[in-house]
Amino acid sequence: MKKVITYGTYDLLHFGHIRLLERAKALGDYLIVGVTADDFDKKRGKINVQQSLMERIEAVKSTGLADKIIIEEYEGQKIDDIQKYDIDIFTVGSDWVGKFDYLKDYCEVVYLDRTEGVSSSDIRINLNKIRIGIIGDIGLVEKHFNECQYVNGIEVIGIYTENKSIISENMGELTLYDSEEKIIDDVDAVFVFTHPEKHYMVIKKCLEHGKHVFCESPISINAEDTQELFEIASKNNCILFDSIKTAYATAYNRALLLVKGGKIGNVISVSSTCTSLRESQLLSESIAYQKWNSICAWGPTAMLPILQLLGTRFNDTRIVSRVDKDNIDFDGFSKIDFVYDNSVATAIVGKQVKSEGEMIISGTKGYVYIPAPWWKTDYFEIRYEDSTENKRYFYQLDGEGIRNEIVLFARSIKTGKNLTRITQDISIAISSIIERFYKKNDIVLLNN
Repeated sequence: MKKVITYGTYDLLHFGHIRLLERAKALGDYLIVGVTADDFDKKRGKINVQQSLMERIEAVKSTGLADKIIIEEYEGQKIDDIQKYDIDIFTVGSDWVGKFDYLKDYCEVVYLDRTEGVSSSDIRINLNKIRIGIIGDIGLVEKHFNECQYVNGIEVIGIYTENKSIISENMGELTLYDSEEKIIDDVDAVFVFTHPEKHYMVIKKCLEHGKHVFCESPISINAEDTQELFEIASKNNCILFDSIKTAYATAYNRALLLVKGGKIGNVISVSSTCTSLRESQLLSESIAYQKWNSICAWGPTAMLPILQLLGTRFNDTRIVSRVDKDNIDFDGFSKIDFVYDNSVATAIVGKQVKSEGEMIISGTKGYVYIPAPWWKTDYFEIRYEDSTENKRYFYQLDGEGIRNEIVLFARSIKTGKNLTRITQDISIAISSIIERFYKKNDIVLLNN
């Protein structure tokens, strides 16, 4: 019996896929089809896959052409599979000519011509393209614009900003709007990167016009306002997406999953630190959009793992801040302590202080160590009393997590289901802590 093997993503299965599988089947008597796993696709740069692994497997299965379906999960697996299944022929599309010649040492390699004019990428590009507008005044605008270029199915068409210095040459083709109202009217969804004090009014305006919103966290600086915005979004069938890029980084998510799975026992303490000095020179300038305080700029990120691991029902919190003597709403440094029934946590944030930006999650059996900068890491360790049991984990990080969250935002709009990794209760809890800072409720202020 002659065995044939082929691999693919098979996203949005189309006639070209089916034709290729038919021709692969005709090469032998038994066809094995390898469907690439989500994480492996991301490592290969396929960030725009629309369907889950199970949906893609079911699509291949429904063709009736595969005698066996396997999952491709790691680099080098093809050689392992060829040897494991005693393969006679490896085949793949002609757009990969030469790429897999190294497999000729193990079996015959056949490159099949693809069906011209049909591709999953083209289908994704033309599938309900979402028109995006940007309202914002900070450097994150360009970073998110750049990451949008990697995501099929969306188009950034324009920007409204009070800070034209953030518009770079590569953003030159964007339409520059002269009002929020005009850009909101022209788009399907809005990216919001204004000062947090303006978030509520901008987001509310977008949602009331039926536009989806992707907003740099915090959603607002008031818990009730954040709750109201989510209610407006639900009422108008809109997606309100709280953006914290770290929530979409693979290594970060794997670390949390291992912790929740009991790898370090019961969590007793979470400590996260986020600081930066590069913006401190801007503090003397009067332009409001340059003055994101520490608790807004870093607070959501630093609080995220605490709230995701320990929950939003903490018993007590304590905030200690070092504020600007001329502006008590600007904290150059803040330390936020949380007390739960069986655990504690600390978030340290600062724009006028420098510290090691690491995270440590302490448990009854061991601890997780994520080195600086933990919020965009591709690596972490689980450590135990017996160091021989320690384990290191590495995961590729593309686009600092931004690319992944934009993909899920677009998919949320298309499916009508909010696929965010930051739940509403966490968004509201973040706003409640920031609200306490602004209202100076039980806040300890350090002398500047």
